[in-house]
Amino acid sequence: MTWQTFYSLEKLIEAAQQQAQSCAVISFDLFDTLLIRRTHDPDLVKPATARFIAAKAEAAGHPISWEEVQDLRDAIEQEQRRETSQHFEDHEARYPDFMAKLLQQLFPDTAEVSTLLEEVTSYELGMEQTMLVPREQLVQWLRSMRAAGKKILVISDVYLPAAHLRRLIEHAGFLDAVDDVISSADTFLAKASGKAYPLVQEKYGLAYDSWLHIGDNPHSDGLRPAGFGIRALVLRDASEKHRKSVERRYYNYSLGQPFWRGRSLQQLSLPLEAENIPRPFLFRYGFLVLAPLLAAFVQGVMENCLKEDIRRLYFFSREGWLLEKIWHLLAPVLYPASPLPEVSYLYVSRMALAGASCAYQGMLRSSADIVFLPAGNRDFRDVCRVFNLQPEPFVPHLARYDLTAESILSGLHHDYDPDNRRRFNLLFRDEPFQNEVKAQTADANLALQRYLETEGFFAQTQVALVDIGWMGTIQRFLFDAIKHRDDTPVCRGYVLAATRGIDYPEGPKNTLRGLLYDRDRFDLAGSSILYARDLFEEACRAPHPTLNGYGLKDDGYELVFRTAADSTGQAEKEQDAYYAPLQEGILEGVQRYAPAAAMLGCSVQELKPWLNYLMASRLAFPKTEEVVHIRHRHHLDDFHGTHTPTQKHSKGQVHLWDRSETALRYNPFLRLKYFVLGIRHRLRE
Repeated sequence: MTWQTFYSLEKLIEAAQQQAQSCAVISFDLFDTLLIRRTHDPDLVKPATARFIAAKAEAAGHPISWEEVQDLRDAIEQEQRRETSQHFEDHEARYPDFMAKLLQQLFPDTAEVSTLLEEVTSYELGMEQTMLVPREQLVQWLRSMRAAGKKILVISDVYLPAAHLRRLIEHAGFLDAVDDVISSADTFLAKASGKAYPLVQEKYGLAYDSWLHIGDNPHSDGLRPAGFGIRALVLRDASEKHRKSVERRYYNYSLGQPFWRGRSLQQLSLPLEAENIPRPFLFRYGFLVLAPLLAAFVQGVMENCLKEDIRRLYFFSREGWLLEKIWHLLAPVLYPASPLPEVSYLYVSRMALAGASCAYQGMLRSSADIVFLPAGNRDFRDVCRVFNLQPEPFVPHLARYDLTAESILSGLHHDYDPDNRRRFNLLFRDEPFQNEVKAQTADANLALQRYLETEGFFAQTQVALVDIGWMGTIQRFLFDAIKHRDDTPVCRGYVLAATRGIDYPEGPKNTLRGLLYDRDRFDLAGSSILYARDLFEEACRAPHPTLNGYGLKDDGYELVFRTAADSTGQAEKEQDAYYAPLQEGILEGVQRYAPAAAMLGCSVQELKPWLNYLMASRLAFPKTEEVVHIRHRHHLDDFHGTHTPTQKHSKGQVHLWDRSETALRYNPFLRLKYFVLGIRHRLRE
């Protein structure tokens, strides 16, 4: 009997439907038939497992590179195949056997190799699951045949035993429609030699002439079953072949050019088959653009924590809420056996920490300078609002320097007198003024210390502090509030981007590093992230009100949140609802990023050229539709006051992502203009 070959899934199912009418049993090949792979080469999953084993070995005191682990695995597997060939026509191997032997060699002192084997197996099967996608149309047809009373079998030539294949099929969602799973790893009798077909026929009492087999290999799934009189249909899907050729090309390019590492990762992350359904615009943008940027940032934090041996990490502010979720999606896939730090979310904000930072050192001039960066801040009342101070007790202190609470201190406003700012700066060396500042902020500082104590902050020798950025203001205020304590840990800050608009006061116990962009390390393409800073803050924002401060409560503390009932709170709720699809897309994109990055073994440094391209193309040169649909509806900046700056300075506060749809659509040089201005600004920094 001859077999039939089809080059589209639709044609194959049409023919299978006709053949199945006179068949009692239908068997399917598994890989590249019922399940397709995201990657062109199934062996690309193996290095991730090798890295997992190498990390386990290092933790057990047997350091070895993952390349050595992979070479040893290949050698043991090939030896088993040579041994099998002496007794069987098919040179098959069995995963539990050669993997157990590998682990016994690498962990000679481990009593329970079986436990370690299950850990390794679970990790590798987990990686396999992320790289396998059910062929939706074929699986639906399989289910219809099972409902029609057909016996459904899955037969595969692979080193994974049937028990492992069942786990993969169960994860794919159609194990309930399969009567049995047969793997060559259990008997060393494979489809390739034809030995598997008589084995299955005898085991289930099948009649060859009422048996239909469907697969993708002309030899194993076509010639061999046809030789026994089994009706065979072979799928040679042209569209699937093209998809894999594109992925293969990106992967091969990536071996020599780092930019293609990121492009290959993105290709492996794209949705396939039933995953590829219509999604809202914001979901797609979150999935394709923000997910890889934020995932790479968090991966960079992980790399630094491992390098610095940091065992405790705190995610900062409302943006840290989403970053913590990203961490928990990445960690078990990228570093399942590495000593990553314990993580938690810390309730902090600039407004809550500003006042507390003054309780011991007083108000620093550099801290006050931060207040006047937003154009809406103008006078000492704005300073009091930011630092949570009552302005009335300061009236006599201001008067000594010919100032009032309404004296204009910002050069962005009308009637600004530079002498006002000069006299205001003298207050920072005025002891009575600073004593009043300390007195008003003492309770907030004490409440903050109590909160940090309950979070185990002072029990650490060093901690990682993670935030979006941009000037590290939150970390600056936090460290200023606690640096007087002997048990203050070393604070290593990692932010998405460090603009350093005001120099950050780094020291031996207080450092700040921007991972995707840092002004102190010139990176023109990376600076594109500054075009849409509000976007990153809003996209990562937690769905709870902003923390306004810390208060004392009996012998403890309380967190004081801004009410959500006022107009600002309602605007935030509207914003959260609007960005919900964006966050959903980010989290799903991160779930795809993790296994792709683990499989390719990409470090953030290797991904940086592609990440820079992504930022420049989507943030510095965005499409009009992207800006219109994505930019914030309501962006809350607690530091920003209500005063209106001069027209000249108001104009200077309008950035590319603030421009109207008309300007974005019909001004062909608008993006280039802002890009050139950005270059000039970067060169002047």
